[in-house]
Amino acid sequence: MKHLHSGKVRDLYELPGGELLIVARDSISAYDHVLDTPIPDKGRILTQLSLWWFERLADVVPNHVVSTDLPDGSPAEWEGRAVVVRRLDMIPVECVARGYLTGGGLKDYRKSGAVCGIVLPEGLEDGSRLPEPIFTPTTKAAVGGHDQPMTYQDVEQLAGAGLASRLRDITMEVYRRGAELALERGVIVADTKIELGLREGELVLGDEVLTPDSSRFWPADDWEPGRSQKSFDKQFVRDWLVSPESGWDPASGTAPPALPAHIVEQTRAKYVEAYERLTGRSWA
Repeated sequence: MKHLHSGKVRDLYELPGGELLIVARDSISAYDHVLDTPIPDKGRILTQLSLWWFERLADVVPNHVVSTDLPDGSPAEWEGRAVVVRRLDMIPVECVARGYLTGGGLKDYRKSGAVCGIVLPEGLEDGSRLPEPIFTPTTKAAVGGHDQPMTYQDVEQLAGAGLASRLRDITMEVYRRGAELALERGVIVADTKIELGLREGELVLGDEVLTPDSSRFWPADDWEPGRSQKSFDKQFVRDWLVSPESGWDPASGTAPPALPAHIVEQTRAKYVEAYERLTGRSWA
């Protein structure tokens, strides 16, 4: 197999038949950096949770998965973290849906009262539930770059009105379905990001879906607007990196520090809890 590309947390290979192999590493990224410290089992958790969601979203949008069988000659450590997929013509838009206000959306709202050109009611706080979920796309930056907010009109100019409408509709239905199912399991999906590509004119879901890397998961019984929420996702790592314990400033231009053992252990536990809560399965 031929190595094609290494992203923030995944490696991409081309197989002899033209299909692709995606291998999820245990890397974690934050503030546009890939951290030096791995989170044990993270790549397997993301892969297995995505596969679980792909099955439950199959009637909403097709996905790129061909097989979970490892190609001959694959390293044994790829078991559970590698997926054979169809090649897609990826759309250069990060398709984001938000049902709650936090993160970058909150920063934009505080500046302008709007997120991606969508004007929101006054008086919203960190963690506020929006009147209805909104489509807030961003650009798709390269590794080390920063995604920039896009308006819906920006997406129309980039992809055309027809394709933009389909991107928005699929994103919002994936979010609606995911948020509804997760809430039944005591988890709020505050926001989520998906990637879509074209294959023979049909939009296909690629990469990962509704994982702790691509979504914000909050315990529903602890949700309280006006403060940072407890979470089952990598926000925990982001928060530590900007804490006094870390001593690091994202604006410094320096690389983030290594994660201490207790942060690694707690992060892994959050990813495992997200998997177990959502799927109802035990993580071995």
